[in-house]
Amino acid sequence: MLTRATIDRVVSAALEEDAPWGDVTSEFLIPSTAVARAELVARDHGVFSGGEVFAAAFRLTDPTIRVALTVADGAEFAPGTVLAVAEGPARGVLTAERVALNFVQRMSGIATLTSRFVAEVAHTGARIADTRKTTPGLRAFERHAVTSGGGHNHRHSLSDAVMAKDNHLAVLQRSGVSVTAALQGAIARLPHTTHVEVEVDRLDQIEPVLAAGIGTILLDNFSLEDLRRGVQQVAGRALVDASGGVRLDTVRAIAETGVDIISVGALTHSASALDLGLDILVDDSHETAD
Repeated sequence: MLTRATIDRVVSAALEEDAPWGDVTSEFLIPSTAVARAELVARDHGVFSGGEVFAAAFRLTDPTIRVALTVADGAEFAPGTVLAVAEGPARGVLTAERVALNFVQRMSGIATLTSRFVAEVAHTGARIADTRKTTPGLRAFERHAVTSGGGHNHRHSLSDAVMAKDNHLAVLQRSGVSVTAALQGAIARLPHTTHVEVEVDRLDQIEPVLAAGIGTILLDNFSLEDLRRGVQQVAGRALVDASGGVRLDTVRAIAETGVDIISVGALTHSASALDLGLDILVDDSHETAD
Protein backbone atom coordinates (compact mmCIF):
# COMPACT_ATOMS: atom_id res chain seq x y z
CA MET A 1 0.00 0.00 0.00
CA LEU A 2 1.32 3.43 -0.95
CA THR A 3 1.05 5.59 2.18
CA ARG A 4 1.43 9.33 2.56
CA ALA A 5 4.44 8.78 4.82
CA THR A 6 6.19 6.78 2.09
CA ILE A 7 5.27 9.32 -0.56
CA ASP A 8 6.59 12.23 1.50
CA ARG A 9 9.84 10.44 2.37
CA VAL A 10 10.70 9.47 -1.21
CA VAL A 11 9.53 12.71 -2.83
CA SER A 12 11.38 14.82 -0.24
CA ALA A 13 14.59 12.96 -1.04
CA ALA A 14 14.04 13.52 -4.76
CA LEU A 15 13.43 17.25 -4.26
CA GLU A 16 16.56 17.56 -2.14
CA GLU A 17 18.55 15.76 -4.82
CA ASP A 18 17.21 18.07 -7.53
CA ALA A 19 17.57 21.36 -5.64
CA PRO A 20 20.02 20.81 -2.75
CA TRP A 21 20.67 24.54 -2.30
CA GLY A 22 17.53 25.88 -3.95
CA ASP A 23 16.50 26.50 -7.56
CA VAL A 24 18.85 29.30 -8.60
CA THR A 25 17.15 29.77 -11.98
CA SER A 26 13.72 30.40 -10.52
CA GLU A 27 14.97 32.36 -7.51
CA PHE A 28 17.06 34.81 -9.58
CA LEU A 29 14.92 34.97 -12.72
CA ILE A 30 11.29 34.72 -11.62
CA PRO A 31 9.68 37.51 -9.55
CA SER A 32 8.68 36.37 -6.08
CA THR A 33 5.14 37.63 -6.68
CA ALA A 34 4.62 35.70 -9.94
CA VAL A 35 1.98 32.99 -10.01
CA ALA A 36 1.56 30.15 -12.46
CA ARG A 37 -1.12 27.70 -13.52
CA ALA A 38 0.23 24.49 -15.03
CA GLU A 39 -1.64 21.59 -16.61
CA LEU A 40 -0.39 18.00 -16.72
CA VAL A 41 -1.28 16.99 -20.27
CA ALA A 42 -1.09 13.55 -21.90
CA ARG A 43 0.87 13.29 -25.14
CA ASP A 44 -0.08 9.66 -25.71
CA HIS A 45 -2.66 7.02 -24.81
CA GLY A 46 -2.11 5.43 -21.43
CA VAL A 47 -3.22 4.51 -17.92
CA PHE A 48 -2.69 7.04 -15.15
CA SER A 49 -0.80 6.36 -11.93
CA GLY A 50 0.93 8.53 -9.35
CA GLY A 51 -1.53 11.36 -8.85
CA GLU A 52 -0.81 11.72 -5.13
CA VAL A 53 2.92 11.51 -5.78
CA PHE A 54 2.63 14.25 -8.41
CA ALA A 55 0.71 16.45 -5.97
CA ALA A 56 3.21 15.81 -3.16
CA ALA A 57 6.09 17.22 -5.20
CA PHE A 58 4.33 20.60 -5.30
CA ARG A 59 2.97 20.43 -1.74
CA LEU A 60 6.39 19.67 -0.28
CA THR A 61 8.02 22.44 -2.32
CA ASP A 62 5.46 25.09 -1.38
CA PRO A 63 2.34 24.18 0.63
CA THR A 64 0.45 27.11 -0.90
CA ILE A 65 0.48 25.46 -4.35
CA ARG A 66 -2.89 23.88 -5.07
CA VAL A 67 -3.07 20.67 -7.12
CA ALA A 68 -6.32 19.33 -8.56
CA LEU A 69 -6.26 15.80 -9.96
CA THR A 70 -8.75 15.50 -12.82
CA VAL A 71 -8.39 11.73 -13.34
CA ALA A 72 -7.94 8.92 -10.85
CA ASP A 73 -5.14 6.36 -10.72
CA GLY A 74 -6.11 3.47 -12.97
CA ALA A 75 -8.03 5.65 -15.45
CA GLU A 76 -7.33 5.34 -19.16
CA PHE A 77 -6.70 8.53 -21.11
CA ALA A 78 -6.12 9.79 -24.64
CA PRO A 79 -3.65 12.36 -26.00
CA GLY A 80 -4.61 15.88 -24.99
CA THR A 81 -6.30 14.83 -21.73
CA VAL A 82 -5.63 17.18 -18.82
CA LEU A 83 -4.69 14.87 -15.96
CA ALA A 84 -4.01 17.42 -13.21
CA VAL A 85 -3.68 21.16 -12.63
CA ALA A 86 -1.17 22.88 -10.33
CA GLU A 87 -1.58 26.54 -9.42
CA GLY A 88 0.32 28.82 -7.09
CA PRO A 89 3.62 30.71 -6.67
CA ALA A 90 5.51 30.33 -9.94
CA ARG A 91 8.88 29.71 -8.31
CA GLY A 92 7.53 26.69 -6.47
CA VAL A 93 5.70 25.33 -9.51
CA LEU A 94 8.86 25.54 -11.61
CA THR A 95 11.04 24.02 -8.89
CA ALA A 96 8.78 20.99 -8.37
CA GLU A 97 8.01 20.45 -12.05
CA ARG A 98 10.73 17.96 -13.03
CA VAL A 99 10.48 15.77 -9.93
CA ALA A 100 6.67 15.66 -10.25
CA LEU A 101 6.92 14.71 -13.92
CA ASN A 102 9.64 12.11 -13.39
CA PHE A 103 7.49 10.21 -10.92
CA VAL A 104 4.17 10.42 -12.74
CA GLN A 105 5.69 9.57 -16.12
CA ARG A 106 7.45 6.52 -14.68
CA MET A 107 4.43 5.30 -12.75
CA SER A 108 2.02 5.84 -15.63
CA GLY A 109 4.41 4.00 -17.94
CA ILE A 110 4.35 0.99 -15.61
CA ALA A 111 0.55 1.15 -15.28
CA THR A 112 0.15 1.34 -19.06
CA LEU A 113 2.45 -1.62 -19.73
CA THR A 114 0.75 -3.65 -17.01
CA SER A 115 -2.68 -2.97 -18.52
CA ARG A 116 -1.48 -4.42 -21.82
CA PHE A 117 -0.35 -7.64 -20.16
CA VAL A 118 -3.63 -7.85 -18.24
CA ALA A 119 -5.63 -7.42 -21.45
CA GLU A 120 -3.76 -10.30 -23.09
CA VAL A 121 -4.84 -12.78 -20.39
CA ALA A 122 -8.32 -11.40 -19.65
CA HIS A 123 -10.00 -14.48 -21.16
CA THR A 124 -8.19 -16.80 -18.72
CA GLY A 125 -8.06 -17.13 -14.94
CA ALA A 126 -4.43 -16.07 -14.72
CA ARG A 127 -3.26 -13.09 -12.68
CA ILE A 128 -0.47 -10.82 -13.85
CA ALA A 129 1.93 -10.15 -10.97
CA ASP A 130 5.05 -8.07 -10.52
CA THR A 131 8.39 -9.18 -9.03
CA ARG A 132 11.12 -7.70 -6.81
CA LYS A 133 12.90 -6.41 -9.92
CA THR A 134 12.13 -2.83 -8.97
CA THR A 135 14.16 0.37 -8.82
CA PRO A 136 15.88 0.49 -5.39
CA GLY A 137 14.01 2.90 -3.15
CA LEU A 138 11.00 3.14 -5.48
CA ARG A 139 9.37 -0.26 -4.92
CA ALA A 140 6.23 1.12 -3.24
CA PHE A 141 5.69 3.58 -6.11
CA GLU A 142 6.27 1.00 -8.83
CA ARG A 143 4.16 -1.65 -7.09
CA HIS A 144 1.30 0.86 -6.79
CA ALA A 145 1.60 1.57 -10.51
CA VAL A 146 1.24 -2.15 -11.27
CA THR A 147 -2.06 -2.24 -9.40
CA SER A 148 -3.18 0.91 -11.24
CA GLY A 149 -2.76 -1.07 -14.44
CA GLY A 150 -4.86 -3.96 -13.16
CA GLY A 151 -1.98 -6.19 -12.08
CA HIS A 152 -1.25 -7.77 -8.72
CA ASN A 153 1.66 -7.49 -6.30
CA HIS A 154 3.86 -10.43 -5.43
CA ARG A 155 5.57 -10.42 -2.00
CA HIS A 156 6.70 -6.90 -1.21
CA SER A 157 10.00 -7.87 0.41
CA LEU A 158 12.08 -10.77 1.69
CA SER A 159 10.29 -10.37 5.03
CA ASP A 160 6.78 -11.02 3.72
CA ALA A 161 6.79 -14.66 2.65
CA VAL A 162 8.99 -17.69 2.14
CA MET A 163 10.07 -18.02 -1.48
CA ALA A 164 12.68 -20.71 -2.01
CA LYS A 165 14.38 -20.15 -5.36
CA ASP A 166 16.90 -22.17 -7.36
CA ASN A 167 19.87 -20.94 -5.32
CA HIS A 168 18.19 -21.87 -2.05
CA LEU A 169 17.56 -25.38 -3.37
CA ALA A 170 21.15 -25.58 -4.64
CA VAL A 171 22.48 -24.78 -1.16
CA LEU A 172 20.25 -27.47 0.35
CA GLN A 173 21.43 -30.00 -2.21
CA ARG A 174 25.06 -29.11 -1.62
CA SER A 175 24.48 -29.52 2.13
CA GLY A 176 22.96 -32.94 1.61
CA VAL A 177 19.58 -31.85 2.99
CA SER A 178 16.34 -33.23 1.57
CA VAL A 179 14.28 -30.45 -0.01
CA THR A 180 11.05 -32.00 1.26
CA ALA A 181 12.37 -32.34 4.81
CA ALA A 182 13.81 -28.81 4.82
CA LEU A 183 10.52 -27.31 3.64
CA GLN A 184 8.49 -29.33 6.14
CA GLY A 185 10.78 -28.17 8.93
CA ALA A 186 10.46 -24.53 7.87
CA ILE A 187 6.67 -24.76 7.61
CA ALA A 188 6.47 -26.29 11.08
CA ARG A 189 8.33 -23.31 12.56
CA LEU A 190 6.65 -20.55 10.54
CA PRO A 191 3.56 -18.64 11.66
CA HIS A 192 0.49 -20.20 10.07
CA THR A 193 -0.18 -16.96 8.15
CA THR A 194 3.16 -17.04 6.27
CA HIS A 195 2.81 -18.18 2.69
CA VAL A 196 5.38 -20.57 1.22
CA GLU A 197 6.30 -20.61 -2.47
CA VAL A 198 9.01 -22.72 -4.10
CA GLU A 199 10.61 -22.30 -7.51
CA VAL A 200 11.45 -25.32 -9.68
CA ASP A 201 12.93 -25.54 -13.16
CA ARG A 202 12.22 -29.20 -13.98
CA LEU A 203 9.14 -31.40 -13.89
CA ASP A 204 10.86 -33.98 -11.70
CA GLN A 205 11.26 -31.38 -8.93
CA ILE A 206 7.52 -30.87 -8.56
CA GLU A 207 6.58 -33.89 -6.42
CA PRO A 208 9.28 -33.47 -3.73
CA VAL A 209 8.22 -29.85 -3.32
CA LEU A 210 4.48 -30.54 -3.21
CA ALA A 211 5.08 -33.29 -0.64
CA ALA A 212 6.04 -30.59 1.87
CA GLY A 213 2.59 -28.97 1.66
CA ILE A 214 3.56 -25.61 0.15
CA GLY A 215 1.07 -22.98 -1.02
CA THR A 216 2.48 -22.02 -4.42
CA ILE A 217 4.89 -23.64 -6.86
CA LEU A 218 6.75 -21.47 -9.35
CA LEU A 219 7.53 -23.07 -12.70
CA ASP A 220 10.51 -21.10 -13.98
CA ASN A 221 11.44 -20.94 -17.66
CA PHE A 222 9.30 -23.95 -18.58
CA SER A 223 8.28 -24.57 -22.19
CA LEU A 224 4.57 -24.25 -22.95
CA GLU A 225 4.24 -28.03 -23.13
CA ASP A 226 5.99 -28.50 -19.79
CA LEU A 227 3.81 -25.78 -18.25
CA ARG A 228 0.73 -27.73 -19.31
CA ARG A 229 2.22 -30.92 -17.89
CA GLY A 230 3.17 -29.12 -14.71
CA VAL A 231 -0.34 -27.77 -14.20
CA GLN A 232 -1.77 -31.26 -14.72
CA GLN A 233 0.77 -32.76 -12.32
CA VAL A 234 0.09 -30.20 -9.58
CA ALA A 235 -3.64 -30.87 -10.07
CA GLY A 236 -4.83 -28.15 -7.72
CA ARG A 237 -2.59 -29.13 -4.79
CA ALA A 238 -0.98 -25.67 -4.89
CA LEU A 239 -1.26 -22.46 -6.88
CA VAL A 240 0.89 -22.52 -10.02
CA ASP A 241 3.03 -19.47 -10.79
CA ALA A 242 4.87 -19.16 -14.13
CA SER A 243 7.86 -16.93 -14.70
CA GLY A 244 10.88 -16.43 -16.90
CA GLY A 245 11.19 -14.26 -19.99
CA VAL A 246 7.48 -13.40 -20.12
CA ARG A 247 6.73 -10.92 -22.91
CA LEU A 248 3.60 -9.34 -24.36
CA ASP A 249 3.78 -11.65 -27.35
CA THR A 250 4.09 -14.79 -25.20
CA VAL A 251 1.95 -14.10 -22.14
CA ARG A 252 -1.36 -15.16 -23.74
CA ALA A 253 -0.07 -18.65 -24.57
CA ILE A 254 1.43 -18.98 -21.09
CA ALA A 255 -1.91 -18.07 -19.50
CA GLU A 256 -3.72 -20.60 -21.67
CA THR A 257 -1.68 -23.46 -20.13
CA GLY A 258 -3.84 -23.08 -17.01
CA VAL A 259 -1.40 -21.43 -14.61
CA ASP A 260 -2.86 -19.29 -11.83
CA ILE A 261 -0.23 -16.53 -11.73
CA ILE A 262 2.25 -15.12 -14.24
CA SER A 263 5.13 -13.19 -12.68
CA VAL A 264 6.46 -10.51 -15.04
CA GLY A 265 9.67 -8.70 -14.13
CA ALA A 266 9.34 -6.53 -17.24
CA LEU A 267 6.44 -4.63 -15.68
CA THR A 268 8.90 -2.66 -13.57
CA HIS A 269 12.36 -3.22 -15.01
CA SER A 270 11.49 -2.56 -18.67
CA ALA A 271 8.59 -0.09 -18.68
CA SER A 272 9.21 3.15 -20.55
CA ALA A 273 8.22 6.50 -19.06
CA LEU A 274 4.97 7.74 -20.55
CA ASP A 275 5.00 10.98 -22.52
CA LEU A 276 3.32 13.57 -20.27
CA GLY A 277 3.98 17.29 -20.28
CA LEU A 278 3.51 20.16 -17.87
CA ASP A 279 2.12 23.14 -19.76
CA ILE A 280 2.25 26.60 -18.18
CA LEU A 281 -0.76 28.67 -19.20
CA VAL A 282 0.21 32.13 -20.46
CA ASP A 283 -2.54 34.49 -21.62
CA ASP A 284 -4.86 31.56 -22.43
CA SER A 285 -2.20 29.90 -24.61
CA HIS A 286 0.03 26.89 -23.85
CA GLU A 287 3.73 27.11 -23.52
CA THR A 288 5.46 23.79 -22.91
CA ALA A 289 7.80 23.77 -19.94
CA ASP A 290 11.20 22.09 -20.41
